[in-house]
Amino acid sequence: MSETTYAIASDIHGSAVWCEKFLAAAENAGAEHILLLGDLLYHGPRNDLPDGYDTRKVTALLSSVKDRVLCVRGNCDSEVDQMVLPFPILADYALFTFETAEKTARLFLTHGHLFNAETPPQLNAGDVLFNGHFHVPCRKITSNGAYYMNCGSVSLPKDGSPHSFVLLKNGKFTWIDLASGKAFDEFSL
Repeated sequence: MSETTYAIASDIHGSAVWCEKFLAAAENAGAEHILLLGDLLYHGPRNDLPDGYDTRKVTALLSSVKDRVLCVRGNCDSEVDQMVLPFPILADYALFTFETAEKTARLFLTHGHLFNAETPPQLNAGDVLFNGHFHVPCRKITSNGAYYMNCGSVSLPKDGSPHSFVLLKNGKFTWIDLASGKAFDEFSL
C-alpha cells in the first residue's frame, strides 16, 4: 500500500499569484509528487490575463520543484516553453499507475484538448481519465465503468467554480479550493 500524496493541477496560465498558492497548498498537504496537466505559462487567445501574470516567475517557481513534476502538454504549451522549463512538457498524455489499499489503479493523464470525456482514449473499467482544459472541476463514471475527472483550473476557473487542484492519496481524490484551502469534493476508488 502506498501512502504517497500527489498534487494534480492544470491551467496555471502564467499566474505567479495562483502558482505560488498552489505550490504552497501542495507542500502543506505533504504532496511528494506534482502532476501537471498543461497550460503552464501562456494564457491563450481566449482567456483574459490571469491575476499576477508573470511567466518568468512561474518558470522559476515550477523549476524549484522540477524533481517532483510529471507534466503533459496543454494546447497553450509550446517548444519555447519547453526551452525554459527543466522538465519535459511536450507529451500529449502519460499513463500513471498508483497503489491503493485494494489494487493498482491506472490514470491516463492528459490536458483535455485531445482526449476528454467526449473523445476518450481506450480505457478499461476502473481506469481514470484525468484532465484539465475546461477549467471546471468534475467527476463522473463513463459508460464502460472508467472514471472521468477534471481538476479545474489553478488560475482561470470558469462557470463559477473555484481556483482548484486535486490531492490524490491512497485512491482518494480530494478537490481543494485554493482561495479557502478547504476541500469541496472527494471521491475514492
